[in-house]
Amino acid sequence: MLVPMRKICQVIAKYLTVLVLLAAVAGLLFPGVIQYLKPAYINPLLGVIMFCMGMTLKTDDFRVVFRRPKDVLIGCLAQFTVMPLLAFALTRIFSLDPALTIGVVLVGCCPGGTASNVITYLGKGDLALSVGMTATSTLLAPILTPLLVWLLAGEKIQVDVLGMLLSILWVVILPIGLGLLVKRFVPKVTEHAAAYLPALSSLTIATIVFIVIAANAEKLLSSGLIVMLVVILHNLCGLCVGYLIGLALRLPRPKRRAISIEVGMQNSGLASSLANLHFAAYPMAAIPGAIFSVWHNISGGIIARIYARSEQAFTKK
Repeated sequence: MLVPMRKICQVIAKYLTVLVLLAAVAGLLFPGVIQYLKPAYINPLLGVIMFCMGMTLKTDDFRVVFRRPKDVLIGCLAQFTVMPLLAFALTRIFSLDPALTIGVVLVGCCPGGTASNVITYLGKGDLALSVGMTATSTLLAPILTPLLVWLLAGEKIQVDVLGMLLSILWVVILPIGLGLLVKRFVPKVTEHAAAYLPALSSLTIATIVFIVIAANAEKLLSSGLIVMLVVILHNLCGLCVGYLIGLALRLPRPKRRAISIEVGMQNSGLASSLANLHFAAYPMAAIPGAIFSVWHNISGGIIARIYARSEQAFTKK
């Protein structure tokens, strides 16, 4: 029985992009389900993802910060400057209303997402650097995310910096810490669960996307094109600028790819969660995070293939 279940979990994790896309379409087609899966469930669900992340982290993931501080510093500086500034610029260029502005800025100011590690691996990037950047940016998020949101969007909407800090500690840092404790003190549980955690995270991400899309289906259908365009540009520009930073600094190709993917792929689930918690008066603020969750998995798969093929072509020379 265990073998078939593991295979099913492998398939679920492998086809995360398809799963998230199906969840988004289902949210548009069946918005009535939102009476059962309420937006209030987003925060506990995000906590599940972060708990899974904590259970999969290793001591080596943090050692890279001390072994290669320069690489991690470059990556995190890019993470918390490129995407926030791109978000700010795009909201101005497209003259977005306050709700969508705060949603796009929230996405830009969040740390890297766990999916970036998988994409970096598939794209032949520096996986150790990717994981180290994700862990470091996540730990920095309680301070930097609220501060950056306040700086970039505070003039349009009142931003509760302290409240956001506490929310990130509660929804992100605490579950990660609990996951690390389980791995440290109950290693056998972690060993048995390891094969199922990616699938659980994938299903949870898809559920969050479904909830956000279903809760805002009507508004999304009426003004979704502009939001989709901004989100796609945000992600693609982040991927390109991240790579160009590595190129300008003459970093090896694997490091360039890792920084590119880490910068371009955000913890958009956290953005939707924070929008739901602190900007409930602006329901559309959660939409950019949900669309980003769908799109960056699609673009991530494409960029991983491009990077992997370029590596093969370089190796053959």
